[in-house]
Amino acid sequence: MRILHVIASAHPRSGGPIEALTRLSAHLKTVGHRLDVVCLDPAGAGADDGAFGSVVRLGHRGGKYSLNVRLVPWLKTAARDYDAVVVNGLWQFHGLAVLFALRGQGIPYFVVPHGMMDPWFNKAYPGKWVKKLAYWMLVERHLLKGAQNVIFTSESERVLAQSAFPFYKSREAVMVYGTAPPPTDYAQPGEGEQANRALENEDGERKNIILYIGRIHEKKGCDLLIRAYSDLGSECKNYRVVIAGPDDNALAGMLKMRAEELSIGSGISWPGMVTGAVKWSLMRSADVLVLPSHQENFGVSVAEALGCGVPVLITKKVAIWEEVVADQAGFADSDDQAGVSRLLRKWASTPAATKAAMRFNALACFNNRFHIERVAQSYVDIVGRTAMTRGSLQHDQAATD
Repeated sequence: MRILHVIASAHPRSGGPIEALTRLSAHLKTVGHRLDVVCLDPAGAGADDGAFGSVVRLGHRGGKYSLNVRLVPWLKTAARDYDAVVVNGLWQFHGLAVLFALRGQGIPYFVVPHGMMDPWFNKAYPGKWVKKLAYWMLVERHLLKGAQNVIFTSESERVLAQSAFPFYKSREAVMVYGTAPPPTDYAQPGEGEQANRALENEDGERKNIILYIGRIHEKKGCDLLIRAYSDLGSECKNYRVVIAGPDDNALAGMLKMRAEELSIGSGISWPGMVTGAVKWSLMRSADVLVLPSHQENFGVSVAEALGCGVPVLITKKVAIWEEVVADQAGFADSDDQAGVSRLLRKWASTPAATKAAMRFNALACFNNRFHIERVAQSYVDIVGRTAMTRGSLQHDQAATD
């Protein structure tokens, strides 16, 4: 099958959606399927193009809305060559473009919201909620209603979406989500040393690492992690926090100031965005990964940590927390300072033998639930069923003609 994915940005800095899509495409490519991408990044923007059949970057205007009217005629022409189209994410121009371009063409399309219909955003950003409601009435509800399926990455995401906006109606599906296992040969000359610098304190001393990897964004709860680390007091002397990720909203500076005010600045490293060997070196070196999010429809970094055999500390706003806890691969608590403090304190007091067992459980949890092979099968079951039907019809029509 040949599928076109439409996404606002295919840059790795944009977070989990493109990361998971890259891994999925690379796996499906090995069994003969082709996933292409069209996005509104400027030409030359970074992406792992080798995982896809092609990546087309049209550029954009209009700030975060990513406006580029050229996407509409491009889609009208190009979409005919695909068995199906998949829209990744909401609230930006690419969804409107698909709605306009595919109208009346008989080309099936799917929508993956990636958590963007979670009611948490409405409460956290009431000003944006008003604008979103207007856009919902004009565009998004029609996009979702016309989709072959709206694909959610967890059952909890699907349930939450039903109460987010009025007049919501769609055919829903829940897809197994996850990522590829970590590379076994990940160390490159010089990159291991870069990771090691992030793991050492000013005296070069190595400590147990509490690792956060992801975008530095308000919804991720990095401020909770800093305050909870301070709450540990003398219990944190054997631990160091590493907060790794891109800072697109200038939030890191304020967080660093807060850490200094709490007299814990020297115990936190900020290596910025990490990729490749540096990322995997950090992940494998961590004692535990923490994701203190207020909202997370999945959490790719959680799956990656589990794949490295690293237990996780997550809030109950991370959609897969019940699976993690059930498999004894980590702990979960509330998304507030008290909850994250309890998580860190519980981990610090966990016996070494229990931690060792949890590392084994973490890898088993990944293999049984979030391995890319299960993701690919689920994707083919949902998208492929429609794509294959369309492909067969096109073949029959061509034979008739």
